[in-house]
Amino acid sequence: MAKRDYYEILGVSKNTDETELKKAYRKMAVKYHPDKNPGDKEAEEKFKEAAEAYDVLSNPDKRARYDRFGHQGAASSAGGGGGYGGGGMNMDDIFSQFGDIFGQSGFGGGFGGFGGGQQQGRRVHKGTNLRIKVKLTLEEVATGVEKKIKVNKFVPCKTCTGTGADKGSSFNTCNTCKGAGRVTRITNTILGQMQTASSCPSCDGEGRTIASKCKTCSGDGIIRDEEVISINIPAGVAEGMQLSMNGKGNAAPRGGINGDLLIVIEEEEDAHLRREGNHLIYYCNIAFPDAALGTMVEIPTIEAKAKIKIEPGTQSGKVLRLKGKGLPDVNSYGRGDLLVEISIYTPTHLSAEEKKILEQLKESKNFEPNPSKKEKGFFDRMKEYFD
Repeated sequence: MAKRDYYEILGVSKNTDETELKKAYRKMAVKYHPDKNPGDKEAEEKFKEAAEAYDVLSNPDKRARYDRFGHQGAASSAGGGGGYGGGGMNMDDIFSQFGDIFGQSGFGGGFGGFGGGQQQGRRVHKGTNLRIKVKLTLEEVATGVEKKIKVNKFVPCKTCTGTGADKGSSFNTCNTCKGAGRVTRITNTILGQMQTASSCPSCDGEGRTIASKCKTCSGDGIIRDEEVISINIPAGVAEGMQLSMNGKGNAAPRGGINGDLLIVIEEEEDAHLRREGNHLIYYCNIAFPDAALGTMVEIPTIEAKAKIKIEPGTQSGKVLRLKGKGLPDVNSYGRGDLLVEISIYTPTHLSAEEKKILEQLKESKNFEPNPSKKEKGFFDRMKEYFD
């Protein structure tokens, strides 16, 4: 099913500023919050949908890519660890990233469970993002491709399954914060007493401590290792475009939320074809007799070689268009063309006999240049394709 427009989801325009965007998201989040709609799967999906939209639009880089490339180009979270452009944010993701929008007490203390209650103030660790570059050929860009990449990163410790605790060890409620994950301090100032809250230093904000730490990971719950990740890259991506895979970055300490894997696209230079947007350009050199008499020439395309007809009297600089032989649009809005620019080859070394023939041809009026025809530059000749 096609994704809805992020601006439409939040009910805002494309030029909405950060303040209005936050207000719109808070309104949607309050309306569809799971605590307010217990057991309502539709409300829960709309709650996640709104969070996904805000995740992209509140980030200037993600928003710029979304405005330019749509859902495929947005470097937002993805479901199942293998998608692009969002759709897989879970409740831990949402409340760890956007809890500040609801305030310290969730929705004013009226809701428990997801937004407030016991989770209030407790720290959820988030793994760091990883960024890798993936090189693609024009053929891979045209069809889309699955790449298997070996990534060195933090993964959950197998000995303790990511908990950080030794086998058989228990977790104790933190004595400092009494399980709240936060401590409150009262200080005297010239303006009177001031109360501040911060993450508990004894348990690092988790509200609990480990009785005996895992020997393999020293209680962190993560170790560095290699993982082979399968990346499905859609057709039509471009140089510099960034995709992301939710949860495929570094694992978080002690069972927190994994970071994301950011994939930056690089294109390998093709030996024959040059890319301009979704169009491809091929420079075709032909001999003068072929241009004058006409011929058939073989040219490369993305799929295979193709033969094109050169009409008699073809001029140097003429552009032939092979419709639909370019690259697909990343958002499935059609396909570009293959533009073939004809260039007539002028020999640099002539035999005496060849010179004699050309001298004879030179006397013919058919070989006199037409001064009324003004030569155009390359981009002038193909402007109609790029506009």
